Amino acid sequence: MKDGFVKCAVASASVRVADPIHNTASIVALMRSAVEREVRLLVLPELVTTAYTCADLFLQKSLQNGAVDAIANVVEESRNSDLLVVFGSLVPLHGRLYNCAVVVQGGRILGMVPKQHLPNYLEFYEKRWFRVPSDENIEMEFLGQRTYFGTRLLFTCTNFPEFVIACEVCEDLWVPRAPSTDHAVAGATVITNCSASDELVGKEEYRRSLVETQSARLLCAYLYSDAGEGESTTDLVFSPHNLIYEDGHKLAEESGVSDSLLVTEIDVQKLALERIRRQSFGYDDRAYQRIPFALEERDCSLTRKFDRNPFVPSDEQTRTARCEKILTLQSLGLKKRLEHTKAKRVIVGLSGGLDSTLALLVCVRAFDALNLPRSGILAVTMPGFGTTKRTKGNATKLAKALGVELLTISISKAVGQHFKDIGHDPAVTDVTYENSQARERTQVLMDLANKRGGLVIGTGDLSELALGWATYNGDHMSMYGVNASVPKTLVRHLVAYIAMISEPSLKKVLLDVVDTPVSPELLPAKGDGTISQVTEDLVGPYELHDFFLYQVVRFGYSPAKVYRLAKYAFADIYEPDFILGWLKTFYRRFFSQQFKRSCLPDGPKIGSVSLSPRGDWRMSSDSSVALWQQELETLAE
Repeated sequence: MKDGFVKCAVASASVRVADPIHNTASIVALMRSAVEREVRLLVLPELVTTAYTCADLFLQKSLQNGAVDAIANVVEESRNSDLLVVFGSLVPLHGRLYNCAVVVQGGRILGMVPKQHLPNYLEFYEKRWFRVPSDENIEMEFLGQRTYFGTRLLFTCTNFPEFVIACEVCEDLWVPRAPSTDHAVAGATVITNCSASDELVGKEEYRRSLVETQSARLLCAYLYSDAGEGESTTDLVFSPHNLIYEDGHKLAEESGVSDSLLVTEIDVQKLALERIRRQSFGYDDRAYQRIPFALEERDCSLTRKFDRNPFVPSDEQTRTARCEKILTLQSLGLKKRLEHTKAKRVIVGLSGGLDSTLALLVCVRAFDALNLPRSGILAVTMPGFGTTKRTKGNATKLAKALGVELLTISISKAVGQHFKDIGHDPAVTDVTYENSQARERTQVLMDLANKRGGLVIGTGDLSELALGWATYNGDHMSMYGVNASVPKTLVRHLVAYIAMISEPSLKKVLLDVVDTPVSPELLPAKGDGTISQVTEDLVGPYELHDFFLYQVVRFGYSPAKVYRLAKYAFADIYEPDFILGWLKTFYRRFFSQQFKRSCLPDGPKIGSVSLSPRGDWRMSSDSSVALWQQELETLAE
C-alpha cells in the first residue's frame, strides 16, 4: 500500500452449471494464486458459486444450500490471509433469493450487496428467481456471523482510509443511474462489478466504453469481472471479458481467458487527491453503512506502465492528432487576442531554437485563420555574444520559407554600452552578462511592437516556467505567451509534426531546428563556432523535469512517490542518484522561482498542467520548500 498503490486482480473462474462444489474449487484456486502474487483485492464473476445460467434450478433447495456451503468454504479459505475477495452468489434471505456480491476477508463475511437492477428483457428474466432489494441496510446473522446486507455498504480500510470499496452487480452498471454514482459521491474510490455478461456482436466494445466512462465520471478505479468458461449455451454464449480502469484510463484488459488472474496496481491515493481538487465528492454517512477492514501494511511492487513522457502520447497516430489539436488551440488563442485588440501585426524574437520556432508557426496559423497577410508577422533575429551561425541561419531560412518579414538587429553594441553604463566587466560572463542580453532583446521587441502597432508574442514554454529558466523582465515577459502551457518535451514533437506536413524547404530547416541542442546562447560560442551553453547540462534533462512536473502539479504527489515513479519509469536510462539529484534541483527551482510565474502574461491553456496564476496554479512566491527538502534528504539516506 506504499504510496497509495493497491495490487488488485479480476478473474473469470471456470464453472459447471449448478455444481457449487466444482465452482468452489475454482474460486479457492484463484484465491490461492492471488495470495501468492500478493494481490490485496480479488473480484470474481456474478453467481460464480452456482454459475449464472442455472435458470429454474435456482428455485431448488439443494442448489440454494450448495451456494451457502460454497460461501462458507470461501470464508474458511480466507482465514489464511488478509486477501479481500468479492464474488457473486445467490443468497437465500427471509424466504427470498437475492443475487449478491459477497465480500469476504480474514474468515469474516464483511457484507453482502444485492443486485439492484434485475434485467427482465430480451434474453434476461432474472425477476423469475430473484427479488429486487429495498434501499435500507440491515444487520443480520449469516453462517453464524453478524454481517450486513444492503445496497449502501462501503468497505473502508482502517489503516488506508483512501481505499474504500463499493459493489455493483452486472446490470447495475448498464442502467441510466448506476448505483456506483451514489457510492462514489459517498466516498467509494474503488467500484467492483461481479458480472455475467453474455457475448453479442459489438457488445465487448460497448462494455468497455461503459467501464471507461464510469471510472472517469466517478474518479474511481473500476474492476469488472465477467463470467468464465462453463456457462450454459442453451440460449446464450458467454466469453470472459475482464477490465480494470482507473479514472478513465485502462490499466488491464483480457478477453477469452478463464482461471487466470488479470493483475495490476490501482493508485487510490491519486484518486483521493484528484477528488480533493475537483470537490465533487465527499463523506456521506446518512444512508451508508461503513464496514471496516484492515490490510497488512507492506510494499506493493509495480507492474503497471508509467509513461516517461506523460505529455507526449507514445502512439504515433495519437501523437499526430494531439499535435494538431495543440497547434489549433494555440492559434485560436492568439487569433482571439488579435481580434480583440484589433492588432494587425505581431513581433516574434526568432532565435532559430525550438521555442521561438513554434511561436512563429503558431503566429502563421493564426494569421492564416484571420486571412491576414503573413507580412504582418515581424520576425526579429538579434544576434549577440553567443549566437551561432547555425541558429542564426535557421532563423533566416525559417522566416523566408514562411513568408514573414525578417529584421536583423545586433544587440552587441547596445549591451556593450550597457555594460559601461553599469560598470560591468564584459570579461566576467556571469548572470549579469547573460541577463543583460535577454533584457535588451525584450526591450527591442517591445519598442518595435509600439512602433509597428503590434503585439509581442512570448516564446517561453511550460518547462522553463516550472524551473524559472527565464530572465525576469527579459524573455519572461511578452504581450501573449502562446507556448506557456506546452512542455519542452512536447515542443520538439510539435515542430517535428509541422515539418512532416510541410514542403521540402521548410521541412529541412524545421528538422534542423529539432536537432539543435536547447540553449539560450548567452555565452560565447566554442572555438569551432558551436553552442557552448547547453541548457540540459545546466538544469538537467527536460524529460526528467517534465516527468517531475506532471506528477507534482497534476497529481500532488510527495517527493518520495515522484522519486519512486521516476526510478521505475527511467530504470534503464538513469541511475537513482542521478534522478534524485535533479529532483532536488526541480523542487528548489520550482519553489524559488514562483515570483516569475506570479506575473505571467496571458496565454492559452492547452493541457491538464498549467502554471498560469489565473488558471491551474496559484502559489505564494514566499512558500518554503523545507518540508519537501526534508523528505528528499530522507530518500538520499
